[in-house]
Amino acid sequence: MGKSAIRVVLLSLLVISNVSAQAPKHFEPGFNLFSKEQDIQLGQENAAQVRKQMAMIKDPFLLEYVNHVGKRLADSQEARNSGFPFTFEVVADPSINAFALPGGPMFINTGLLKAVDNEAQLAGVMGHEMSHVILRHGTNQATKSKLIELPAALGAQMTGSSMVGQLEQMGIGLGANSVLLKFSRTAESQADITGCRIMAEAGYNPIEMAKFFDKLNAQGGKNPRSFSPTTRTPTIAAVRLKRKCGLCLRRATDTRPENSRT
Repeated sequence: MGKSAIRVVLLSLLVISNVSAQAPKHFEPGFNLFSKEQDIQLGQENAAQVRKQMAMIKDPFLLEYVNHVGKRLADSQEARNSGFPFTFEVVADPSINAFALPGGPMFINTGLLKAVDNEAQLAGVMGHEMSHVILRHGTNQATKSKLIELPAALGAQMTGSSMVGQLEQMGIGLGANSVLLKFSRTAESQADITGCRIMAEAGYNPIEMAKFFDKLNAQGGKNPRSFSPTTRTPTIAAVRLKRKCGLCLRRATDTRPENSRT
């Protein structure tokens, strides 16, 4: 297909989308055998492992910076309504990445801090990760993958044993391929849209999220561990993300006081 034909297809899709354009959808967490309290316990136990296994940054300036951004995002209505106690820490890792554990602990790599062009782009990645927590994607996927075994394990956990230990016996750990951190395309799309809405409410321009994903896509996969949900989806998905981000921005602008944060 020639370039002109591709442009026609993309424009047609955009026209069709704009005809039925609405404010980005609010998603609800899926089926889950874990309680919210168990999400929090699981996240805190795994966070303790992360602190032991990875090099943590103690620089006051960097910690103050990521907590400044994180607290702005956590002050959004969806984050507050989730009831999760979000925390923000920095890991000495050159890969362009961040991850959030069930219940709220979030870890931001130094590689991501170097890669973003501005605070809004960092907020986009952090808002995306925060959305996984709010929508409980990690424990939802664990529920789906171990539907038969989980009730007994969660029941045993109530006796006071470690939740991490119980889940590791079932093959649910904190490794790179853990169901707690490896999400489906649908989950990534939901986190994109919810993250856009959260950062817009916090006063950030959500278009910066799409710009950052475009920047990573332009690298052509040079860093296979880079954070970029759109690298796992077709280019059209990136176009749709930009449209959704634009809707979030317009909606936030319409409802925010004139002297908003930037």
